[in-house]
Amino acid sequence: MTVIAFLGAGSVVFTRELLADILSFPDLRNVTLSLHDIDPERLATAEAIARRTAEQLGATPTVTTNLDRRAALDGANFVINAIQVGMHAATERDFAIPTKYGLRQTIADTIGVGGIFRALRTFPVLTGIAADMRAVCPDAWLLNYTNPMAMNLAYLHAVAPELNAVGLCHSVYWTVHDLCELLDIPFAEVDYSAAGVNHQSWLLRWEHHGENLYPRLDERLATDEQLRRRVRMDMYQRLGFFPTETSEHSAEYVPWYLHHDSEVERLRIPVGDYLRISAENLAEYASTRAVIEKGEPLDLHRDATEYAPQVIHSMVTGTQRRIHATVANHGLIDNLPDGYAVEVPCVVDRLGVRPERVGPLPPQCAAVNRGFVSVGELTVRAALTGDPRLVRQAAMVDPNTAASLTVDAIWALVDDLTAAHGDLLPEPLRQRLG
Repeated sequence: MTVIAFLGAGSVVFTRELLADILSFPDLRNVTLSLHDIDPERLATAEAIARRTAEQLGATPTVTTNLDRRAALDGANFVINAIQVGMHAATERDFAIPTKYGLRQTIADTIGVGGIFRALRTFPVLTGIAADMRAVCPDAWLLNYTNPMAMNLAYLHAVAPELNAVGLCHSVYWTVHDLCELLDIPFAEVDYSAAGVNHQSWLLRWEHHGENLYPRLDERLATDEQLRRRVRMDMYQRLGFFPTETSEHSAEYVPWYLHHDSEVERLRIPVGDYLRISAENLAEYASTRAVIEKGEPLDLHRDATEYAPQVIHSMVTGTQRRIHATVANHGLIDNLPDGYAVEVPCVVDRLGVRPERVGPLPPQCAAVNRGFVSVGELTVRAALTGDPRLVRQAAMVDPNTAASLTVDAIWALVDDLTAAHGDLLPEPLRQRLG
């Protein structure tokens, strides 16, 4: 019997989508779903969603719930991690405090001061997850969705290198899907490959029956002024390769846009956008809970299958798939730091997730990635060593933060965020240094 543990199952909308994808596979219709969350109400809602989903799909899984994480993990074959430490309140702090200093952010979950502090809140929980998995499911595959993806995977590889941990994100898939839609080319007919770091990989190959599609994109851009008013399109035209995360995300990973009023207007950058998204997630949770309480059917329509269900299905059945995933860089990308987490093509089957060697990235792409990676390396090292100066140094080298604030302001901002997040942070990193 295949046992799939969900950590952060109270992220009910995401859990609903994953469950619909998993239980839609005939080979997975009788799995054991072990749900865990620290919030009893959300956990109860997740259980109700699991049972309603199974009923609507005619599946017969065994559904268990547990507020105790280790008990939920006991005997698991797969562990899906979708936790958000601090929830919406922490997200609000990650935006409100930097805004007082004049620092603009859009999503704040990957790098930047928002990404740094989201990572530092998450690392202690990852340490506990790793310890529990060593004890009760040492051979399980940890399928991580929690951001900041690259920092979390780099931290896990540092503290628990023996675990089977891989990061899953749909950004490469949806980038190619949407570009194909833009050019009216069937997605199923294209071949593509991307590599870099999660949320800042690069579309290295994109072909339709052997034809490079970049020239067609160039033609479309040349005739569409409004299309050019997007961060990703601007980056593509200047760097020559398309970045694989949304313009909202991409704007805050580089030093070029957010601190210029004219660029924010030209490229229509939605400053603070994740506050809206996070509030919408809360509203959708309430809506989903209401649907369950009324006994109404859930909307299980899916435009595409998430990666975790595909990975699980491939490992259980031996069906081979090729996905893009985040793993440790051990000889995969030559011009990014060895050992840090990179996003590369991977083959998945009964043998597990096997990353493909990419070699060197185009030098301009690697140069942009290295600024991104430096923030993560320093943040991970801060947690591993307990050195609070490294947190400030991570913020100092962050591209957007460095372009926007003086070093004194950066240190003061980090002090304020440290105080605001308090005991959610690793104990050695809670002191002020201003």
